[in-house]
Amino acid sequence: MATEVRPRDPSMRPPMVPLATLIGRELRGGKSEKPAIKYGHAAFAKRGEDYFLVRPDCLRVPGDAASSFSVFAIFDGHNGVSAAVFAKEHLLEHVMSAIPQGIGREEWLEALPRALVAGFVKTDIDFQRKGETSGTTATLVVVDGWTVTVASVGDSRCILDSQDGVVSLLTVDHRLEENVEERERVTASGGEVGRLNICGGKEVGPLRCWPGGLCLSRSIGDTDVGEFIVPIPHVKQVKLSSVGGRLIIASDGIWDALSSELAAKACRGIPAELAAKLVVKEALRTSGLKDDTTCLVVDIIPSDHTLPLPSPVKQQNKFRSLFGKKPQNAAGKPNKLSSVGAVEELFEEGSAMLEERLGKSFSSRENTGLLRCAICQTDQVPDDDLFVNSGDLFSPPSKQQEGPYLCVDCRRKKDAMEGKRPSDSSMSR
Repeated sequence: MATEVRPRDPSMRPPMVPLATLIGRELRGGKSEKPAIKYGHAAFAKRGEDYFLVRPDCLRVPGDAASSFSVFAIFDGHNGVSAAVFAKEHLLEHVMSAIPQGIGREEWLEALPRALVAGFVKTDIDFQRKGETSGTTATLVVVDGWTVTVASVGDSRCILDSQDGVVSLLTVDHRLEENVEERERVTASGGEVGRLNICGGKEVGPLRCWPGGLCLSRSIGDTDVGEFIVPIPHVKQVKLSSVGGRLIIASDGIWDALSSELAAKACRGIPAELAAKLVVKEALRTSGLKDDTTCLVVDIIPSDHTLPLPSPVKQQNKFRSLFGKKPQNAAGKPNKLSSVGAVEELFEEGSAMLEERLGKSFSSRENTGLLRCAICQTDQVPDDDLFVNSGDLFSPPSKQQEGPYLCVDCRRKKDAMEGKRPSDSSMSR
């Protein structure tokens, strides 16, 4: 089963290293050469609702091969495939459109976490306008050089297996059963959390959100549940050392059968393409084909490294969280941890509040008198009421403009997600 990783106490986290400092170290140390990216995927279908995305040849600057980056994603649909297909086709486009044009790599990486939030929310708004009721998890991974950025809603998971055999969790599972903070957020926003009631009043199964009966607190789609099931992703950005590491990205068909450590151990020392097949095989051997089972394995290795990551000779039985917070197992007891060392944290945020995720800056169109919505990227005539922290939608204008600018539709979506306003079916459903 998935292991809950609770939001960390900020006082316990190690100090983050500014991105500019890390890139400066990289350049001074002569390690600016990009790593090689090797990947493989494997899947078995039970319902046929899992989809994945592999884009190893994206460019920050059109026509400039030196600006390349790679994208990998898993979408685990439910109640049909429509949301998963839509997210696969549109999510990356919406994320990229939220990053300012003409900026350098350092600024691009710094803008990426906020763009991921905007892109996830934009994808959800656009899909809900279709009026379909399916939903999907989404775990999107962007690899630019040695920097890895992961955004996720739902319970598909991404782990990092470093060369010394340490397994680090790069996502947080948004299952109501395990995540206390998410249960509190959903109920505070107007949702009801409880188990399925059968004849005689007996409650069975995992905790679900009602109406709808969804087990997740965050997803894309799910118009029949409520706007308090939010598409705002948990985002982590880390920088690997020059020895690299292996990412395993998979749907819950893997993680319900295997722990993070067992999944990593099942394929150590094996090339990525075969490794993905071995992880799926081990999950099926452990629990059978109970759900769609999809796995992507991505190796980030020095460009002159021709062999797969070696199987480590120690630390085989330890699991540790990436940034020092003790994860909780199913019994509520902390798992064993050890020091991190080779991986440096650049960014982490999991709040479901848009004003905490989009920042306080806003984009203006020079010489046009227009402002650009931070989510849908449409240009609007300025209206003080539509800044995030300017008060209620129909209140008098704020004297001081604060927060990113949101258009009427995106502001309405934000208020509905926070339980401040009922969902408007004419707008988003």
